[in-house]
Amino acid sequence: MERLRGEEMKRTYEEINQRIKKGDAVVMTAEEVIGVVERQGIESATKEVDVVTTGTFGAMCSSGAFLNFGHSEPPIKMTKVWLNDVPAYAGIAAVDAYIGATELREDGNVEYGGAHVIEDLIARRPVRLRATSPGTDCYPRKEIDTYISLATINQAYMYNPRNAYQNYGVATNSSDRTLFTYMGKLLPKYGNATYSSAGQLSPLLKDPHLRTIGIGTRIFLGGAQGYVAYEGTQYRTTTTERNGVPTGASRNIAVCGELRDMSTEYVRALSFNKYGVSLAVGLGIPIPILDEDMMRCVSVRNEDIYAPVLDYAVQSRARMPFHEVTYAELRSGSIEMGGKKVRTSSLSSYAKALQVAETLKRSIQEGEFLLTEKVASLPEERTQRTLDLHSRDEVA
Repeated sequence: MERLRGEEMKRTYEEINQRIKKGDAVVMTAEEVIGVVERQGIESATKEVDVVTTGTFGAMCSSGAFLNFGHSEPPIKMTKVWLNDVPAYAGIAAVDAYIGATELREDGNVEYGGAHVIEDLIARRPVRLRATSPGTDCYPRKEIDTYISLATINQAYMYNPRNAYQNYGVATNSSDRTLFTYMGKLLPKYGNATYSSAGQLSPLLKDPHLRTIGIGTRIFLGGAQGYVAYEGTQYRTTTTERNGVPTGASRNIAVCGELRDMSTEYVRALSFNKYGVSLAVGLGIPIPILDEDMMRCVSVRNEDIYAPVLDYAVQSRARMPFHEVTYAELRSGSIEMGGKKVRTSSLSSYAKALQVAETLKRSIQEGEFLLTEKVASLPEERTQRTLDLHSRDEVA
């Protein structure tokens, strides 16, 4: 790892993991390393730091969990499943189901959904399981009504198809009525603006082209060690960039991890007034400092990261950004739009994101968390398609 004169220092995963095992690795959070770079410069900071930890904690609607309940006596082939009266998808096998975070109870209660079931399971609370079946020769039972917990079932793992969005839009409202959205309560006539990103701590903004993040990358997920499973749904690479990072929703990741190892400290159900439910997930990724280019990426500051402002009064997928602001401006508490000072608030928690990054940092320093090199890269080019109305012949 010695650097020859005139050559840039480079590290390998193996070298970094050896330093972690010996307790010699220098690990900093994405917030801490910004100060080091500002004081010492890129070259010196690269020589000093082995790993930078990131974190985010906010609503991640595209989340859920796979569960295997085990077989009853007599056995049942579950075709309809409810967990605490929340429908789960059972079209997998006889006693497997997937509970989606945003699924709601069928009794009209919009304040309890799949996210709450997942939190209840992680908290070791009993969950009512109901299931029905038409009955078959090998699965004769037609219904079951019982209680389960993580202690009574077989596999229970979180699988989230879309987490850790690489940047996201700022929401505001030009109309004369209050809007209730997944971005929270938006007051009339640009009365407020909401955003949802940890900015300079956010994992995918610290490695914007996913040089070190891909299938097989070990991550911090909900208080446990998890993995990147695949590209996330709605993944795209066509978003405009400034200072090397996307200026709007771009890449994201599908992730998985063991539910039993997670904590309600980092997995919490959310209820949005007059909208529905979601799941707040704590997610962190360690970024190995392989060379100076990686250090440049991880040292990007809130002042350098831009987000588009969108008017949610425009009820169309084609709503276009009409303004652009930095995360430094957003975190200041207000932004200027058209000569008006507009109050801002975040749907993600920077404090919790920092807690994720610091917890991950300690795990690495204590040798409990080693870095994994990705086994496959995520797409370098991906556009996002829209859903249009077609006749059968048009899509054949």
